[in-house]
Amino acid sequence: MKKTIAQDFYNDPRIEEAKQLIAQTVQEHASKITQVKPADDELKQSYEKTLEDFSQKRGGKLYYDYLGSGIGNGALVELADGSVKYDFITGIGVHYFGHSHPEVIKAQVHGAVSNTTMSGNLQQNIDSPKLFNLILEQANKYGAGFDHLFMTSSGVMAAENSLKMVFQKRSPAYRVLAFEKCFMGRTLSVSQITDKAAYRKGLPHTLSVDYLPFYDANDHQGSIDRVLKRLKEYFQRYPDQYAAICMELIQGEGGYWVGNTEFFQAIIKECKKHNVSVIVDEVQSFMRTKEMFAFQYFGLDQDVDLVNIGKNSQVCATIYRNDHKPQPGLISQTFTSSGSAISAAYYMINEVASNGFLGEEGKIEKLHQYFAQKLNRLHEKYPQIIEGPWGVGAMIGLTMFKGDLAKSKEFTFKLFNNGVIGFIAGTAPTRVRFLIPAGVATTKDIDQVSKIIEDTIKEMI
Repeated sequence: MKKTIAQDFYNDPRIEEAKQLIAQTVQEHASKITQVKPADDELKQSYEKTLEDFSQKRGGKLYYDYLGSGIGNGALVELADGSVKYDFITGIGVHYFGHSHPEVIKAQVHGAVSNTTMSGNLQQNIDSPKLFNLILEQANKYGAGFDHLFMTSSGVMAAENSLKMVFQKRSPAYRVLAFEKCFMGRTLSVSQITDKAAYRKGLPHTLSVDYLPFYDANDHQGSIDRVLKRLKEYFQRYPDQYAAICMELIQGEGGYWVGNTEFFQAIIKECKKHNVSVIVDEVQSFMRTKEMFAFQYFGLDQDVDLVNIGKNSQVCATIYRNDHKPQPGLISQTFTSSGSAISAAYYMINEVASNGFLGEEGKIEKLHQYFAQKLNRLHEKYPQIIEGPWGVGAMIGLTMFKGDLAKSKEFTFKLFNNGVIGFIAGTAPTRVRFLIPAGVATTKDIDQVSKIIEDTIKEMI
């Protein structure tokens, strides 16, 4: 069979040897990173100078004094000051397979030696259709019937594209529905949907958005009744003006508020009566529940029109049905992703799909249950300090100090200094959230992280 020159190139044993050599060399050095450690005194001064200079040039201080050295070992990461920390926020959800993972590195090298750095609207390589097929296969695992996928450079651009497709289909409808405390992104238009006024301060009004109350696990039927009442009021007040409802099924920015199947189905049924398209935003939840997609976790396969994915997918995308297919020229992008990211994305998604991560007995669910048990014990021990945990799968949140913003922020900074990276989320209450690097995390990692959390609590009481 006739082969391309590229096929011969990728099958050249020197390429495979080079990938193996790079991965082995990284592993050799990464294996020296075995536990949390403080910064090296000799590196502190130059590190602080670099941080100060970098912060000045970017126009604002970094949230944490974090500049990675470029190497880590699984859930552990080395900073450029020589310190080592547990990365339990994973770049707010990007480093699913942790740091310096040998197979991810080999996948990245495979993509890096392709002839172009970036793929885009005009030119893509043969690795793109391979990734498209994998993602659509997973999206249609339970017969959802998605037809298309459009790759893009960021999660918020996936959101922009889904909105553009919906507005075009539903024109002249122009309003959007979303949940209170939702997060969808910070572009000029999408920042209007994100329910945080600080993110759109000084920006012109670009979208008309109306908010719905999210699910309250302590009041199941009341949640359904309240949201349907609000929906009907909106549809009566603005007839035929709603194009889309944007649904975050697990609210990450709020601190992992988890929805409910019956609640979502009631909303979708009412929306469909009024020709409102359903967009599910999975930029944070993709690959983090015991199903590949959160819409599968909630059994909404037949109800969703468009899905945005990002972060864990490395390559962001909008997945959609044929009836929402845009007219030519509506969506395009000079570049969508790098060869390295596309290759790494295929490895990561395929690994999660094929090697014991999903399902009731999968690694994601087991890690969640183990971490939740550890945090529940801390709650029992310090009931006035720590409440929860909340969340699903690799997403876990805590309420510390009754949700006080200042004390929660203080806690995360002390936790960072002690060797665990988490983050705050939400207001009234503020929560402390973690994103487990489920691709590499072990129960031993969770044991160590839980101990550091307790040590940090002791510092503050």
